[in-house]
Amino acid sequence: MTPVLQVSGLRKSYGEGETAVHALRGVSLTVEPGEYVAIMGASGSGKSTMLNILGCLDAPTAGSYRLDGFAVGSLNERQLCLLRNRKIGFVFQSFNLLGRTTALSNVELPLIYAGLRKRTRRARAMAALETVGLADRAGHRPNELSGGQQQRVAVARALVTAPALLLADEPTGNLDHASTAEVLAVFDRLHAQGKTIVVITHEDEVAAHAGRVVRFSDGRIVGDDRLVPA
Repeated sequence: MTPVLQVSGLRKSYGEGETAVHALRGVSLTVEPGEYVAIMGASGSGKSTMLNILGCLDAPTAGSYRLDGFAVGSLNERQLCLLRNRKIGFVFQSFNLLGRTTALSNVELPLIYAGLRKRTRRARAMAALETVGLADRAGHRPNELSGGQQQRVAVARALVTAPALLLADEPTGNLDHASTAEVLAVFDRLHAQGKTIVVITHEDEVAAHAGRVVRFSDGRIVGDDRLVPA
């Protein structure tokens, strides 16, 4: 089975000479289909740089990256954009929803970019909202939803293209305890359905839901542990 993520010898440096900052120092990591991985590390550990490279938002200085079998480094800008839009579902800490439009329309947005017809878009967006338990809030705007509900809409938007990877950046960072529990419960269900999830977090509560915890320090992986379900 083809790994969803396969990175080898990743290095990322900013600047040159003695003032160069080495954000990644030879990182290798493989994530198989259906894995739920938490990436942890202190500020400056390299985890955010790793997120940007995994999300095809930045390129490494050296090393290779394959996403669902595609050699990312060999793609031109247009191909990279298509790969990112079709293979990765992003979930951000700040939700990034359009405030003047409904939950349904927010979830539809990636499908508009993909050129799908309205009827197909609506059906898939409603199915994604149902997956996160918000079909009854489809007509609500973000300011009519709680923080947890807004983040679940964002998760639905990430899922609507059926991506190979759900990539979440501190997805509970702006949420209270109850809303955090709601979002983590959605991730648990998605994992049980076989979705591949990589979450960047500094919270032990979030990492405890993953099946595997990868720890970064000083641009290197210093721990890679598989968790035993409670």
